[in-house]
Amino acid sequence: MLQAQPNKYLENSVQTASPAQLLIMLCDGAIRFGKKSIEDIKNQDFISANTNIGKVQDIISEFVITLDKESPIAEQLLQLYEYFSYLLIQANVKKDPQPIQEVVGYLMELKETWLQAAKLSVGARPGTSNG
Repeated sequence: MLQAQPNKYLENSVQTASPAQLLIMLCDGAIRFGKKSIEDIKNQDFISANTNIGKVQDIISEFVITLDKESPIAEQLLQLYEYFSYLLIQANVKKDPQPIQEVVGYLMELKETWLQAAKLSVGARPGTSNG
């Protein structure tokens, strides 16, 4: 019963989130799984590392699938996501946490950028406030 509550909360959060909030939630997940996979590699738990790297790869794939191809920065984002995928594959094959750390660093920067963009888009709409 206790396990059902957090899942219900998460389900409701996802269903009521704006596209920008969903992007940020996915980014948070990728960062969390990336950090977990780094710890897994350091602890030589390669099965868990593989699972968590796969979760990051799934989230990056979702970014690619949902990318607005008409956006002026779409091509650059696509190239960045492809680079992330390359780094994650290298990390998984070599059992090296450094490429994952690089991806996590970029994801943290992207998350901050998306947070700022989300704030700006809310502030730009008539009748809304930034606070």
